[in-house]
Order: sequence, then structure tokens, then C-alpha cells
Amino acid sequence: MQDKELLMILIDQYTNLQRIKKANGETVNEELEYQIRATAAKLTSVGMNLEELTL
Repeated sequence: MQDKELLMILIDQYTNLQRIKKANGETVNEELEYQIRATAAKLTSVGMNLEELTL
């Protein structure tokens, strides 16, 4: 897989997790929060600006 493909997969994963978080409303989900943080760390490590992707 090429770098651009991997980046697109990470973006999709991050946006999917953001949609799940929004759908959960006020419900706290520690695993979901961890997955969001881990994916965000990967994206920021390659220079992505998460402000454009966060709901």
C-alpha cells in the first residue's frame, strides 16, 4: 500500500470514529476516546490538521 492510500484509510477511520462519538451523544465511551486519540496521533504525525476533520 502506498503512503497516500494509508493516509486516506486513517482519515476515513478518524471521521468514522468522530461520527460514532457524535451519535453517542453524552454517553462516555473510553475505548472510543482511546481510538480517536490514537488515530489523531497518527494523523498529526504526518502533518494532518485535524481541525478540518473534527465534528
